[in-house]
Amino acid sequence: MVHAPPRPPAGSPPVRINLYSDTQTRPTPAMKEAMMRAEVGDEQHGDDPTVHALCDRMASLMGKEAAMFLPSGTMCNVIAILAHCRKGEEVLAHETSHILHSEGGAHAALTGVQIMPLRGPRGMFTAEALRAAIRPRTRYAPPQRLLEVEQTANIGGGAVWPRAQLEEVVAVAREQGWATHMDGARLMNACVATGIAPAEMVAGFDSVWLDFTKGLGAPLGAVLCGSREFIGEAWRWKQRLGGAMRQAGICAAACLYALDHHVERLAEDHANAKALARGLAEIEGVAVEEPETNLVFFDIAATGVPVATLQQRLLARGVAVSALGGRVRACTHLDVTAAMIPEAVAAIRDALAA
Repeated sequence: MVHAPPRPPAGSPPVRINLYSDTQTRPTPAMKEAMMRAEVGDEQHGDDPTVHALCDRMASLMGKEAAMFLPSGTMCNVIAILAHCRKGEEVLAHETSHILHSEGGAHAALTGVQIMPLRGPRGMFTAEALRAAIRPRTRYAPPQRLLEVEQTANIGGGAVWPRAQLEEVVAVAREQGWATHMDGARLMNACVATGIAPAEMVAGFDSVWLDFTKGLGAPLGAVLCGSREFIGEAWRWKQRLGGAMRQAGICAAACLYALDHHVERLAEDHANAKALARGLAEIEGVAVEEPETNLVFFDIAATGVPVATLQQRLLARGVAVSALGGRVRACTHLDVTAAMIPEAVAAIRDALAA
């Protein structure tokens, strides 16, 4: 049986400090105003000027020929793999990647590909690990077709792939004749953290997408970028999967607003994450991973308090966190201010001591 997402216990106060995920961000009043002013048309028919403006801007930002607006990042990943691969082929990705852990088995159910999980610290693998995974080209082995990386690596702690390491694994893929795809859900966090321009960061990738519903604060939407030929094939899958939309300019306007106003401010989320990590490190029994971007992972096993118990105690204090892989994850974003960080640390300290 599949269960619905958990709800706060009855009688819990409203969540005041939402560290559960950057997907919890809500559009600002100014973003809503931009959405209300958007010029719209039938996106599926190619008549929405605001969607065209977003796609043109994103293609330029990523250094690609074309782009396509989609409702979600998961749909971007599914469509990209459908466009790159045929059934029975193999995708190489990290063992903690989103396509393996958080897409409901979509690639087994819909794309028909096999995913080879690669190991490495903080959600990344080396060129050597990738070479070790190369299969002999015989009729007994699935054809290896696509290399996939996630920037930043979510379960890896919001870690940023170094540009040199990206170039090394891409070089292996090129040697083998594989296509390359980047899950760029939090790509702009990586770009802000490193100072590397998006087009430079993704130069070696045949396809890449950016999610606007995380740190960029839009209510929905992601943009998939690649060559004109790739986006043409992707559009066929978008149509088949029901991803084509109507007056989507209302949502595209939020994404354009985010590009104008919410990219540079990601640095504030990173600073808040570091401040949160410093505070958590002072709590006895808490082991904190040093954050690189806006995700703070910490282990509370030494306290003897189960993660689920901590979550429930925090909800009773108006604070929300998430759990991944036996660790606690706290995510800073647009709706988390610097003033909330000390209060969140105090709530976590009190909840662990309760």
